[in-house]
Amino acid sequence: MTPIAQHPRQQAGTVDVVVIGAGHAGLATSALLGERGISHVLLERGAVANAWRARRWASLRLLTPNHRTRLPGMAYDGPDPDGYMRAGEFVGFLERYAAAARAPVVAGANVTSVRREGAYYRVCSSRGDWRARAIVAASGACAKASVPALSHDVPRHIRQLTPFDYRSPVDIARGGVLVVGASATGLQFADELARAGHDVTLAVGEHVRLPRRYRGRNIIDWMIDAGISDERYDEVEDLQRGRGLPSPQLVGDNDRAIFDLNAAAGNGVRLAGRLVGVRDGNAQFSGSLRNVCALADLKMRRLLSAIDAFIGDGADVPSPEAFDDTRIDTPPPLTLDLDRGGVRTILWATGFRPDFSWLDVPVFDRKGRLSHDGGITDAPGLYVLGLPLMRRRKSSFIFGIEDDARDITNHLAGFLAGHDGRKDDGVHPDDTRERRYRRSA
Repeated sequence: MTPIAQHPRQQAGTVDVVVIGAGHAGLATSALLGERGISHVLLERGAVANAWRARRWASLRLLTPNHRTRLPGMAYDGPDPDGYMRAGEFVGFLERYAAAARAPVVAGANVTSVRREGAYYRVCSSRGDWRARAIVAASGACAKASVPALSHDVPRHIRQLTPFDYRSPVDIARGGVLVVGASATGLQFADELARAGHDVTLAVGEHVRLPRRYRGRNIIDWMIDAGISDERYDEVEDLQRGRGLPSPQLVGDNDRAIFDLNAAAGNGVRLAGRLVGVRDGNAQFSGSLRNVCALADLKMRRLLSAIDAFIGDGADVPSPEAFDDTRIDTPPPLTLDLDRGGVRTILWATGFRPDFSWLDVPVFDRKGRLSHDGGITDAPGLYVLGLPLMRRRKSSFIFGIEDDARDITNHLAGFLAGHDGRKDDGVHPDDTRERRYRRSA
């Protein structure tokens, strides 16, 4: 990778930029700032890749193949390019990346507040205070688990867990389990718990169904080559809805062409509609399961048709494949008596949200969400990275952070040079050009 100037590890002081978070988004930003010679520091409340170290379940693998694991200046170069890293392996990748980039990480620096003071931001942390002309909030989209308010109505004797609490089926009490949410996380939980012998009910809401492999290739590779993952945020018809979509039903496993509700049901998972309430010990489900599944089937086929159109006729790849509709064999249950059903555990796989409680700058909307235009806020010099569909469809994937980070650092450099710093000036990288990556050791 291109040598990056060494930055001293600082206890406190003044820098051009403070980057908050030393995960993949923060480290990518640091590498690009270093290339420009912009003084900065990364504040991380734990160690590099802290979230991947402490709050991941045992069977977790990346949803993208190893050959797509890349950050500015470095990419996977191991013996299994088509495999999928475990969480611990990805931690090692980020550690090597931070070392190669000489990232100025201050570990154990829990940020408690960021506020504007004249031409600077003051960043207060457990390792001291910094002043900076610009801030990049790269603390991630998954800082907190989103749990619905109806969780308060669950009987107290039933254990409630989020993905941050769950580790493996052996830690779950024998008996019934209600998994709420059918994204990649919820589907994986339900499937592995059922295979371990638990009686599992999966409450299914809106979800994104995708095959793992299609026409001989990984679906991620097709989406990249066809330009689907590069669709920009300002080209999306309903951006707010797009940013709220659950993660696709993928798993790090090449043995199955598709991992979906049919596969889970085949392993004994009972399917129910979206959980809409809990009253007097009874879980209540929506009756729209068939419609929700039919919509997911339709959207998957539209995506595959777009890939087919990209491939065209006569290509030296396998023919188009057909996947069965999602099967709802019997009328799905509308209620579940939690006690009679033997439910002892509820797993809330209902999504995640960022945590900007430390940000004392007026950049939030009426619902308390950080307001930004592709990562650029209305506060001069204040940026965010690592959120879903932040600048492109691929923003939430590891391989997608480089283009987002280049856009943000380009804009940030202009701000430091005296530009307005609030408007997206349209300076974007060429998303289609090939970049050279020096392989990781």
